[in-house]
Amino acid sequence: MVDDDRGSGRRESWDDGLIARRASERAAAVAGDDVRDVPEEDALPLLGGSYGGPLRTRLDALHELVGLSRTRVESEALAEAGRVLDEAAARQRLSSRHTVIALAGATGSGKSTLFNALAGVPVSETGLHRPTTSAPIALSWSEGAAGLLDRLSVPSRLRRRPLAGGAADAELQGLVLVDLPDHDSAVTAHRDQVDRVLGLVDAVIWVVDPEKYADAALHERYLRPLAGHAEVTFVVLNQIDRLGTEAADLVLDDLRRLLDEDGVALGEHGEPGATVLAVSALSGEGIPELRELIGRFVQERTAPERRLAADIDAAAARLRPAYLADGRSGLDERARGDFADRLAVAVGAQAAGEAAERVWRRGAIRACGTPWLRLYRWYERLRAHGSTDPRLDPPVEDELTARQRVEQAVRIVADEASRGLPAPWAQAVREAAARGAEGLPEALDELTVSMGDPAARPPRPAWWPAAVLAQVVMTLLQIFGALWLVGQIVGVVEPGLLPPVLVMVGGIVGGPLVEWACEGAVKGPARRYGQEAERRLREAAAACGRARVLDPVAAELMRYREVREQYATVVGTRPSARVVGGLRSGASRMGATRAGVRGR
Repeated sequence: MVDDDRGSGRRESWDDGLIARRASERAAAVAGDDVRDVPEEDALPLLGGSYGGPLRTRLDALHELVGLSRTRVESEALAEAGRVLDEAAARQRLSSRHTVIALAGATGSGKSTLFNALAGVPVSETGLHRPTTSAPIALSWSEGAAGLLDRLSVPSRLRRRPLAGGAADAELQGLVLVDLPDHDSAVTAHRDQVDRVLGLVDAVIWVVDPEKYADAALHERYLRPLAGHAEVTFVVLNQIDRLGTEAADLVLDDLRRLLDEDGVALGEHGEPGATVLAVSALSGEGIPELRELIGRFVQERTAPERRLAADIDAAAARLRPAYLADGRSGLDERARGDFADRLAVAVGAQAAGEAAERVWRRGAIRACGTPWLRLYRWYERLRAHGSTDPRLDPPVEDELTARQRVEQAVRIVADEASRGLPAPWAQAVREAAARGAEGLPEALDELTVSMGDPAARPPRPAWWPAAVLAQVVMTLLQIFGALWLVGQIVGVVEPGLLPPVLVMVGGIVGGPLVEWACEGAVKGPARRYGQEAERRLREAAAACGRARVLDPVAAELMRYREVREQYATVVGTRPSARVVGGLRSGASRMGATRAGVRGR
């Protein structure tokens, strides 16, 4: 029941405002026309009062879903949802006491004859010339349906009233029956009228005959796509007067089989679904049962809501690929931690921490080491690097590699976040990550510069002066012992080899011992200093990446969760099964139908 002719002009109407507000605005715009067509005593309340409970919730959720998805989902996918919202608003302001049922069928199915049989008077032209019906003809059993017929574009000259039939007609009060042109007509305009009206009516009676009930055009173009509208669908096998009892039963069984293959649920054994029965419009067999079924269906006054619920189901089914996908989606703590680790590698957090640790230890050795060993190390550095500065500028290749690492980290976290998402939302997540990645390498570079080099000026522990003093003493002992020996050699000092040698050996051995002790004592603080420097740089890089990449990605994931919740509300639960009085069960309908056949 798709309205292909409503055009792009109507699609704009659901872009702004709530359904109720839009309905009230449109009602005010067309109130004059409706009042002119409906007598004052027959003026009817808006249908909006019955849009309550689950249906109202589903409509609101569909409206929110469309609003949240405009920039994420293609407009073609949202067009059907917009059409449903438009039709809900249009039907809401019209009569709630009327049920519009279309009578549709193929050429030669006896559709117009059945229409006249239900009316009790010749209303629709019948004959051998095909197509006989060229425009929709409306039959209304009560006043106040002018707005509904205007919506169907049925001209006034084709609106009829049935022949008064007493109590039987009383059961059909509120029925608006529309005889449609043949859906397989050779005239394209006739087929277009059928498609347009089927998108607007509350229910449809498909009339088939024993020869064309299995027509592929009917099943593939209408019944199969509209399988979800089974609760507002009647399938009537006409012309059973041409069949025997057994043949009629066989045709009915085969018709049910075809409907089942089309996915049309059959209303049997108390289950909701389509009503299938056999009649003869020419002889009148089965017509009373059909009138009774239609009368009970009309008096329930739930067809508009059921039709709308089926339309919402169809729109939700078309939107399913845009909101549901297999697998879990989102970012877990592992993915966030991996992203932070990759950014830390990109900014060189670990290398910076190790460099800070080495500088601290090197500073301790320099401060507390023997002067001779320090002189030797200075010479080695000078010979190896040609400079006294131990920290060298990184080459350009390292900077390019860091940028590539940042880009790789962003791609990986975007893929992690978009895994399991439907295509539109996966694309939105990747685009959000890509936008955040713009300027991220530069921001990380500025962050590193602003934090400074932790290896530039490492702190000095309180015990360093004491170690330096001890090393100075050891050096003085060496110098003093050497001068003592020189004095003995030149005869300035009395001879005595042992004391100066012991003094020199004490200084020579004590210096390395002091250096070794300082090196052992500095390992723990140097490691902690390097780890702290690495932690600060890692956390700063992670915070920058979180603000620029993870937060926008999380916002898109939150938006997806919101629309998925709205989609779950749109899918909702279907209303209770259609109850057609005492003929609810399929077995009862079948019994009545076959009894009518046998009584032929």
